[in-house]
Amino acid sequence: MKKPKQFNNYFKFSGLAIQMAVTIYLGNLFGKYIDKIAESGSDIYTKIITLLAVFLSIFVVIREVIKAQE
Repeated sequence: MKKPKQFNNYFKFSGLAIQMAVTIYLGNLFGKYIDKIAESGSDIYTKIITLLAVFLSIFVVIREVIKAQE
């Protein structure tokens, strides 16, 4: 009886990995866009926004893992 739940968790967490990758990628693209508009001569906005996207995606994963344990 445990197999369906294991497969359900597998698909859920696989989806989270894809969501995490997309969030980080979009954060990077948005940072590059802001750097291009700001014309600051550096890539500081790209670094900051990508780092924020990483933290956001980790937060979402932790929240989902805690919810799955309940």
